[in-house]
Formats: sequence, structure tokens, C-alpha cells
Amino acid sequence: MAEVKKIKTRDEIPKEYKWRVDKIYKNEEQWEKDFEDLKVRVPKLIEFSGKLGNGKYLLEYLKLDEEVSRLAGKLAVYAHLKSDEDTANPTYQALKDKIFTYIAEIGSTQAFFVPEILSLPEGTIEKEIENNPDLKMYTFLLEDILKRKPHTLTKEKEELMASVSDCLNAPDRIFSMLSDADMTFTVIKDEEGNNVELTESNYGSYIQSKDRRVRKEAFKGLFDTYNKYRNTFAASLTSSIKNFIFISKTRNYSSALECSLKPNNIPLEVYENTVNTINKNLSSLHRYVKIKKKLLGLDEIHMYDLYVPIIDTPKENIEFDDAVKIVKEGIKPLGEEYLNIFSEGIEEGWIDIYPNKGKRGGAYSSGDYDTMPYVLLNYDFKLNDVSTLAHEMGHSIHSYYSRKNQPYVYADYSLFVAEVASTTNESLLIRYLIDKENDKNKKLFLINQQLEQIRTTVFRQVMFAEFEKTTHESIENGKPLTAEDLSKIWHELNVKYFGPDMVIDDEINIEWARIPHFYRDFYVYQYATGYAAANSFAKQILENGEKAVELYKGFLKSGSSDYPINVLKKAGVDMTTPKPLEDTIKRFDELLDMLENNLN
Repeated sequence: MAEVKKIKTRDEIPKEYKWRVDKIYKNEEQWEKDFEDLKVRVPKLIEFSGKLGNGKYLLEYLKLDEEVSRLAGKLAVYAHLKSDEDTANPTYQALKDKIFTYIAEIGSTQAFFVPEILSLPEGTIEKEIENNPDLKMYTFLLEDILKRKPHTLTKEKEELMASVSDCLNAPDRIFSMLSDADMTFTVIKDEEGNNVELTESNYGSYIQSKDRRVRKEAFKGLFDTYNKYRNTFAASLTSSIKNFIFISKTRNYSSALECSLKPNNIPLEVYENTVNTINKNLSSLHRYVKIKKKLLGLDEIHMYDLYVPIIDTPKENIEFDDAVKIVKEGIKPLGEEYLNIFSEGIEEGWIDIYPNKGKRGGAYSSGDYDTMPYVLLNYDFKLNDVSTLAHEMGHSIHSYYSRKNQPYVYADYSLFVAEVASTTNESLLIRYLIDKENDKNKKLFLINQQLEQIRTTVFRQVMFAEFEKTTHESIENGKPLTAEDLSKIWHELNVKYFGPDMVIDDEINIEWARIPHFYRDFYVYQYATGYAAANSFAKQILENGEKAVELYKGFLKSGSSDYPINVLKKAGVDMTTPKPLEDTIKRFDELLDMLENNLN
């Protein structure tokens, strides 16, 4: 019997491949000391209740609130990074629960602020800003608050909402613990016939295998396991949706969608246009499926065939150091300053590189104002992992620029633009790889890679967005959703999006249970809009050089100093029109033409 390849434990991973979380806190004792300091500062916030109409006290409150928020953010980042290193480690799970529970209490303490600002006589805030120069920095923040008046509750109700925020986020935590820590997947045989333990982290490798048996085994192994827990996942997801709806109704929005978009000044039409534009152009995706079926030489193309490269290339094993060099060449058009920041991230320990047992799956960028912009990877030596490095470092460098150029109050950025910088890096990288490649087969392989980027980041994410819209509207209209209902909706969407050539396997019906983004209200559509914006930025940077780079860096430095629609528009990308998305579909069609032309 072949030996099972075991995933390394955290202790077996060399130090140089781990992020430097010790730069936040050297040990838990330091963390606990700051946590106690936080608990001393927080009660002082309430002392300002009833005094905010006075500019002097308003300024003092804002400064103390910043101190509290920065310290809480630092504590939270450390706890969640350490927890994600090994999700089964009870010490860090407890630490994470401790700070996030207390953050809910902080929210309750801060809850008087917005209602009190909104209760002041008209013109009070404007007058205090005029009379106190130190308040001018907070103008956009305060003006934005004043716009929220129809959706802000009384002081008592805001306190109540803040106090239950931890409970309202419970479905997301349940999903995470179930999928990352508690679920165990089957053992499958790899391409060499070795027994390997299937995990969420390595699934991506096996579903791309050239051996159809391997990807079918991985596909069935993953989704059959999820299907065993379908009722638990359904209860968790529908509870999460009901929580979103509860919040939207409580805050006097007409729908959960409006509640999600309006605070960032995103017109509802942007969401509707995104779904409608893709629905009008599904023939491009159907064409891709048809071409892929032909190139793979299949009588039937199944869902587990979607991720395999359509062109045979030598099996690559790209070491992480080589991945760094490739990414740097790809993003070279962004200039020396950007490249230096990228190198700093590699050298200073921003990144946790390799998978280990219990480590959270996938990849992300994290951090706060007073920490490094950390990156979690599960690097597996594939070209896709190189792309992931470019993507997540795009997020982190966006955060770096924002934090270096904005005061704390404006240093974060909206979810609407969160995927733009990351995807701009990806777009530049793949264009570079396609253009420089002389080997015909490798070039075709790379063309397919960008086709896959657009398929997964635009078409797939809009399918997710349509699922979100359908499920929220169903529950808003009083229709309960069971696991079977959710699977039926998911099945029908797959039929519509992938077209007549695709066999929609029964296993895919449970895929909705695997998507963490569904626990963040109406998040996924922003991958599509973000890709469209990024495609526009990459095109402009390559065509217009330094001028476009400076506009782009202006976007990166803007943080939340203006509404995201305006930030993008200032940098030359107008997301209120369907044009960026239509241009992305044009790029998809161009790549399909390239594919067919290079095969002849």
C-alpha cells in the first residue's frame, strides 16, 4: 500500500517562510498588556456623550476614538493571524474570540457618537469645523455621517445593535470553523498513484490535473463531503442572510442590497448593470466551453474539467524565489517605487508562504494601520500560485500606500475598490507572460490562463452575485430556503452560465456551501467590477506609461478620502457605465480569437 503524503505541521515549516507576526507582539504577555490598556481607554469614550456639539470635545473624542480603534485593530490582527496559522489551536482561537467579543463591546460604547452628531441642530458641525482648524481633517467623515441620518437609529438602539454584532456574525464563524477546522476530506490517489490527503488547500492543484481520474476523484471527494453537511451549511447561510435583512430593515433601507451599497455611495444600478451586462454576453462563455471541450478531445465536458489547462505544457515546479522574480518583471511598468515596496514586503516578512496542517485555506491580505500589510498564501509551486502572489501583494501594497498617505481616519478603503489593485497586478503579469512567450504551446497555455482569470473573476463571480441577489430577494419576500432550494438555484445558474455543451454534475449543486464570500453581504460582484476597473488601468498603464502610473498611484493613495466611485473616476475609470465590463468581455473574445488562431 502506497504511503499517504502528510501535510506538514506548523512547527515543521522553517521560520523564513513564515510571516513576522512577532513584529506586532513578541508574545501573548505583550498582547495581554495592550488588551488591558485598551480596557482602560474604552470607558473614557462615553464621557464625551452630550458634549459633541462643542468643537473642542468633538476633536478630543475623535482623537481618543482613533487611539482605541488603532489599538483594537492591532490586537485583532495579531489574534486572527495567529489563529489562522493553525485553526485547531485552542490558545489562539481563545485569543481571537476574546478580542472580537470585546470589539463588539467597543462598538456598543461608541454607539452614541453618530446619533448624537445627527441630533445636533442643523449647521452645528459645519460651524465647529469652520471655527476649529484641527477639525477640518474630519470634514469628509462628518459630512458622510450627516448623510446617514435616515438610516441611523436612536442612541439606545445603536447601542443594542452594536452589542449584538458578534452574534450577528456567528454564521460566518460557524462556516469557517466547520470548513477549515472540523471537516476532514477523503484520501485520493495522485497522478503517480500515491495516496494523498485531500484538503481545501491542495484541492486547487488536483482539480487542475491533466489526469482526468485525479480531478474527478478530487471533485467528488470534496463535494461529497460538503454534501454530508448540507443542512448545517444551509442553516448557517440562511441565518446569515436573515441577519443582513434584519439589519437593512432596522436601518430603514428598502432592501439588503441597498443597505450594502448605499453607505459607500454605490448606485444600485451598478449591481444591476453588472449582472445584466454579463447575462447579455453569456454566449462568450458558452463559446469558451465549446472550444475547451474540443481541445480536450472530450465527448462530454464535465464541471471537473473546467480548471484543467487546455494546452499540454511541461510540468512546472516554480520555486517561490522564482515566483517573486516573475511577478517583479510583470509589474515593472508600475515603476521603481512600486517595485521597491514589493521587495520590502518579501524581505520584511509580510508573507506566510506554505500550507501546514490546520492552516486556513486560500489566500488573503490583512493587517491594520500599525502593522505590516500581511499576506497569507498556501503556495503550491504552480503558475496559479505566482498569480496569487501578485494578487495578494497588490492588496497589501494598496494598503501600504493608503496608510502612508492618509491619516488613520481615511486609511482604509472601500470593498468596492478592494479588488482593483490586486487584479491590476494580475492583469499586468499575464499580459507580460503572453507577450514575451515565443513557444507556441506555452503561449496558448498562458492565453488560457487569462481566459480563466476572466472566467473565474468576472463570469463566475457575477454568477455568485446573481445567487446572492436571488437568495436575499427570496427570503425578503417571505420564502424560506432549504438546502434543496439553495442547490436547485445553484444548479439552474450553472446551466444558464455554462451553456448547452456543459454537463452539470450533481455534485456541483452543493458548491454554494463552500463559498465564504456569501457571508459578507453583496461582496462578490465587486470582483467583477474590480477586474473591469483593473483591466482598464492595466491597458492605460501599458499604453500611456508614467502619466497613467501617476494617476493609478493617486488611486492607491486615496484610501477612503472620497467615495470609491469618485476615486476611480479621478484616476480615469468610470464604473457608473457598463463600458469597463464590456471592454473586459472584448478582451475575453480577443483571447478566444488568439486561441483559435494560434491553433491553426
